[in-house]
Amino acid sequence: MIPTYEEESRGPHPVCGVDEAGRGPLAGPVVAAAVILDADALPDGVADSKVLTAARREALFDLIMTRAHVGVGRAEVAEIDRLNILWATMLAMERAVAALPRQPTMVLIDGNRAPKWHRACRTIVKGDAKCISIAAASIVAKVTRDRLMKDLARHYPAYGWETNQGYGTPPHHRALTAHGATMHHRRSFAPVRAVLNKACN
Repeated sequence: MIPTYEEESRGPHPVCGVDEAGRGPLAGPVVAAAVILDADALPDGVADSKVLTAARREALFDLIMTRAHVGVGRAEVAEIDRLNILWATMLAMERAVAALPRQPTMVLIDGNRAPKWHRACRTIVKGDAKCISIAAASIVAKVTRDRLMKDLARHYPAYGWETNQGYGTPPHHRALTAHGATMHHRRSFAPVRAVLNKACN
């Protein structure tokens, strides 16, 4: 993966890559990251977070955090239920870019949708496999959210969030049926809504 001229942070016109983690889970927030890489200090081995092992993601996360400008944003479960997951994701992306220590001139976003903002931006389908700054953002978002879900799992051990990260795995569905929904479950998602409706009947 080779950085394009757009992704270089030399000079006064930095470009950031943006990606998210956690659109699909039944529980937990959606997390976005924005990363401006230093073209003179690119971490070796940055790739789409989905093709990396957990250990490799953790190692690269530490490198990115020390070598790049990073902003992280999240949208909470209540915002997901109110806005829907698409627009909650856009909100998390806006917050991630706003949290950067320096503001970019151009934003490169993984996917085909962008927040409704006035920033110059470009959407790139499968951008986490094409642009190194988006790949770096995918790593930061994924590791940040995984750590958050592991922390929540200590308080809600029945749901297996330390391994399923809130996704609708069979053990998670069984736990939902047995124990009901927590405050961290997305009530607008059909499996959670079904459990809540059944409890009310």
